[in-house]
Amino acid sequence: MTPSALTSFYPVICTQNLRESLAFYTELLGFEKTFEADWYVSLRRTEAPHYELALVDAEHQTVPAAFRQPVRGVLLNFEVADVDAEYARLVDGAGLRPELPLRSEDFGQRHFILAAPDGVLIDVITPIEPSPEYAAAYRSAP
Repeated sequence: MTPSALTSFYPVICTQNLRESLAFYTELLGFEKTFEADWYVSLRRTEAPHYELALVDAEHQTVPAAFRQPVRGVLLNFEVADVDAEYARLVDGAGLRPELPLRSEDFGQRHFILAAPDGVLIDVITPIEPSPEYAAAYRSAP
């Protein structure tokens, strides 16, 4: 059986810090609110409306009781044109603490990682040329 056509896909982050998370994603990462309730917020990027994210209060009744806890072990990748400029803006300018400092990786990324107030790790990335040993692992886009 073939799955139904996908009309949208976006992560919903369970958080115990809804207001702080909302401020982080809107003020620092450029999302805008498209829906807001006291327990749920939908967000998107203005320049790319198909880039969406939502936040839900981890204690809300729509979250199954056994799963009413903050998110853990999730990384969101944000690919940007100039990771060095984003590091200067977010770490040097806004005073955020990097969980992983800015560095270049042999597998083809220059990046740094921040922790959002909801516990999600934000990996800010600019693709770079991978080392020869990693270059062979990449496939061309169809």
